Amino acid sequence: MAVNPVNGSSSTDPYSSLNGSKTDKTSELDAAQNRFLMLLTTQLKMQDPLSPMDNAQVTSQLAQISTVDGITKLNGTLEQMMASSTGAQQLQAAALVGHAVLIEGSALKLVEGQSMGGVELAGPADQVTVTIKGANGVVVREVNLGDQDGGVVQFAWDGKDNAGTPVAQDGSYSFTVKAVQKGKTVTSTPLELAVVSSVERSGGNVRLNVGQQGLVAIDDIKQIY
Repeated sequence: MAVNPVNGSSSTDPYSSLNGSKTDKTSELDAAQNRFLMLLTTQLKMQDPLSPMDNAQVTSQLAQISTVDGITKLNGTLEQMMASSTGAQQLQAAALVGHAVLIEGSALKLVEGQSMGGVELAGPADQVTVTIKGANGVVVREVNLGDQDGGVVQFAWDGKDNAGTPVAQDGSYSFTVKAVQKGKTVTSTPLELAVVSSVERSGGNVRLNVGQQGLVAIDDIKQIY
């Protein structure tokens, strides 16, 4: 590898391999077009003067190579757009690192007598009840959220049971949700609190690492704090 005698840096173009790849693709397309035009020209020279090639046929063949060229350029443009979109999504995801978010899940983490979760309602409900359970599945507390509109609803738990007594210890709990509107069940999804610790990109997909909950997509986030 050649070295610049002034600053000791490599004189090799770091993008040469990428440029070479692009040039190869372009050359292949140009070569294909040239072969097509050469065959078409030869065909016109060798045609029977008494029965010349139909103009519509010539136009059709020219349109074919034009279509192939257009599709190739369109594919290249789409690839660039997808790469740009993924990059923008990664920057957006990086801004969430360190933030608490609500994602689908039914876990509750009680820390110093405080915990928070959420519910996503498919529609309005005149009665929404959150039932909190301990690790053994025993009901600890029922929280009445009352009348709620559709969408994401937050709730807080003060770490006390139904009798108003603080539970024995902090730790992991779970909850279920029941929502009704005029006696009919409203579809509800429990949402748990998580903290975004990092961003991962694999196969063109951007994922958020939210600790024990694993990897989630940006679209999986229901609310950001």
